[in-house]
Amino acid sequence: MAAAADLVVPTLAIRSSVAVELWSSAGSKQPYEHKPHLPREETKSSRSICFSSDGRYFAFSNGQEVKVLQASQDSAASWPVKCLLPRPKAFYLQFSPRGSYLCTWEHYAITKDRPEGSPNLLVYEVATGAEVFAIVQKNQTDWQPSWSADESIFALVVGGEALFYDLGEGTDKGFASTSRKIGGSRGGMLSLGPGNCPPFLAFYTPGAKGAPSMCKLYKYPALGQNQTVACKSFFQADRVEMLWNKRGSGLLLLTSTEVDKSGASYYGNQAVHFMATKGDTCSVPLSKEGPVHCVKWSPKATEFVVVYGFMPSKAALYNLKCDVVFDFGEGPRNCAYFNPFGNLIVLAGFGNLPGAVEVWDVSKRERLANLKCADTTVFEWHPNGEWFVTATTAPRLRISNGFKVYHYSGALLHETMWPQGQELLGIEWQQFADKTFSEPKITKAKHEGIKSSQPEASKKAYTPPHLRLLKEGKNPEKYLPQPSVPGLAPAAAAGGANGNKRNNKNKPRGARKDVNVVNGGDADSATAQLAEPGAPGAQQPSEFVGREEPRHPPTPRPKYQQDNATDQHQDLQGQGQANGQNISEKDRKIRSVAKKLSDIKKLKVRRSQGENLELNQLNKIKMEARYLDELKALKLSA
Repeated sequence: MAAAADLVVPTLAIRSSVAVELWSSAGSKQPYEHKPHLPREETKSSRSICFSSDGRYFAFSNGQEVKVLQASQDSAASWPVKCLLPRPKAFYLQFSPRGSYLCTWEHYAITKDRPEGSPNLLVYEVATGAEVFAIVQKNQTDWQPSWSADESIFALVVGGEALFYDLGEGTDKGFASTSRKIGGSRGGMLSLGPGNCPPFLAFYTPGAKGAPSMCKLYKYPALGQNQTVACKSFFQADRVEMLWNKRGSGLLLLTSTEVDKSGASYYGNQAVHFMATKGDTCSVPLSKEGPVHCVKWSPKATEFVVVYGFMPSKAALYNLKCDVVFDFGEGPRNCAYFNPFGNLIVLAGFGNLPGAVEVWDVSKRERLANLKCADTTVFEWHPNGEWFVTATTAPRLRISNGFKVYHYSGALLHETMWPQGQELLGIEWQQFADKTFSEPKITKAKHEGIKSSQPEASKKAYTPPHLRLLKEGKNPEKYLPQPSVPGLAPAAAAGGANGNKRNNKNKPRGARKDVNVVNGGDADSATAQLAEPGAPGAQQPSEFVGREEPRHPPTPRPKYQQDNATDQHQDLQGQGQANGQNISEKDRKIRSVAKKLSDIKKLKVRRSQGENLELNQLNKIKMEARYLDELKALKLSA
């Protein structure tokens, strides 16, 4: 890094169950900790923290208001309050590209005083704290408005229509009224590209009544129907994610469907498409079947990576012609992260995967390090491009919360584990303007690190107890516990137990009541110990006792898998009832749709109570109108 950059020390913003605070470090070998001059506010109600893209401002909610602090250039000076915003229920925060405005979003609610609902998406001017824009935005996903890189254009989608506001010098309307519009349909999406001023923009329109979905590129302000720069149409797209490269010259579309109608995939269908502002479009070729786990642009804007396929998944690097320039091979991976300079990439398997992390030198196409970061829920590169942070946060995981900072060579530089009874909720690096740090030179040299305080998982394969005894030349039967039954000799009691087991084999699978005898005790005591975890002497779940197998994140299947599995199970139940009770196919469909609408109603209640829903649950809520139409059509034809 340049000498000037050596003086820049990014802070680490931390949101926990007890406070919002900023931590800092004096160097790569020095611990991260809260310094007396850095902000810290005790609160149990913070829902969001956010840095501006240049790191000048830091905003957070505390359950009473939103505070915007101004970062100090002096590493020993305090951070003064820039403005206070009266948004006690703020759920999400986002700065505009240059940090001049702060957008806040909260859950949409209807009250007796305002049955039409109050605006829940608001825009504030950071310099004055004044509210400059307010509108109703019911969607929790894709709630963010779009900005041009110079903040001269503000845009968002309302009712499927794209609205544009000119904020540049010499414009009179500002946020007061729209300057241009693009007509669309329900479910439309808009994204303004970075870099160019005026920008290119993409507008997506979902397909309907057999027509394909469509994404069109425009060059602002030419938004006429015959003024498109490029156009891409595709079928099988319930939703789309739009990803611009850093220059705003290329756009990737990740399309997906909730259900694969062919039955080939449990995850639905995914596809990746490419659009260029020069007019080129193509589909990205994928050589393995299965879901698309991750798509990321390189900060260099000339390459992108796709992680896809059934496990072990594949990862490949593509150029702007959508040709594969390097294949990373297969592995247990579902995430990809470029460092800020694009010369390093991390491929990892988080969530329901064991946490394997690979660090690759992108230019030399070689792997530099392998490490294990189990239970990771947050990953982010340091602005210097050499370090990265991994964290285990709630509510995804409520035990073993904490964060670690690593060097790209795999060396552990810092570790902080959260105290018992507290939860780490979020963590974020302070950002900086481009060229603050110079691109690091990548080497294979091993960096000196520290040893983790957490016990390492055993690498030995698990061996059942009876096989261990056989390896030692012992008879396992001699070590089986002898049940004690009053009035019977031990042999007779054992025979009774064996007889019960033999009879048990003839019972239906759901009626078996085998009990694993633990710690040499009898079956009754074992049952008591397992039945009352909070009782004195109760045996703890196996996840918390000594074990020899590697420790994996105690993470359930992703919510979308649970929801799909539940729906499929209920459909099968409906089929069984239909067969047993002569229920018609139409009635079975009505029951199925009604059940989905009931689930959506419950999700909406949870959302209204302030719960942060999963992406698949929010997408399920979006399907409510379709299910209502389907139910109406079924009842009319009955």
